[in-house]
Amino acid sequence: MIAQRTYGGISAQERRAQRRAALLDAALELIGTQGLAKLTVSGLCAEAGLNERYYYESFDSRDAVLTALIDRIAEELALAIVAGLRTAPDDSRGKAHAAIAAGIHLLTDDPRKAKVALVAGMATPELRARTTETVRVFARMVAAEGIDFYGITDPEPDPAIDFRATYLVGGLVQTLTAWLHGDLPLTREELIEHTTDVFVLLGEDLAHRLG
Repeated sequence: MIAQRTYGGISAQERRAQRRAALLDAALELIGTQGLAKLTVSGLCAEAGLNERYYYESFDSRDAVLTALIDRIAEELALAIVAGLRTAPDDSRGKAHAAIAAGIHLLTDDPRKAKVALVAGMATPELRARTTETVRVFARMVAAEGIDFYGITDPEPDPAIDFRATYLVGGLVQTLTAWLHGDLPLTREELIEHTTDVFVLLGEDLAHRLG
């Protein structure tokens, strides 16, 4: 096998990964500051400072760029939530507050990320399907955390657990979207506190029912 050439100690594969990351950074900037309509091949490459041929080595459509960007934000969100849980107080409200605060802060400290995740993610049927699957992933995370926290040992957990987790995550997405649009006159901290109240209420109630 012929080894890939390196330049300055960086392999061809690493350079390609760097160009792909630069294009995603550029997509985040364009969508977050100018809107989805500005996401064109020429605009993206100009923002990233790359020749257009480098676009086609990583992506074959605008939806592919958006999907990759949404996936990257979802990964950052998952890592932030896990980090928040790791240092949270060992009680239901402390856990819920830490996870919710970590997620909302990640999406709103950099408003471009919220705009991509909550607005651009609904732009096409394919992206809506991807967003729905992402909600399912986070709902499974919430369900797993609840099962672990409340010590539920049933090998086939009650379907109500998944129902409530999906309800909570889906409801949070809609609530955060409304808040970002200015439809909910709350501060960010108030939004976090009210969301925590709902998560704890439904979690504690279900744990009591199953216990």
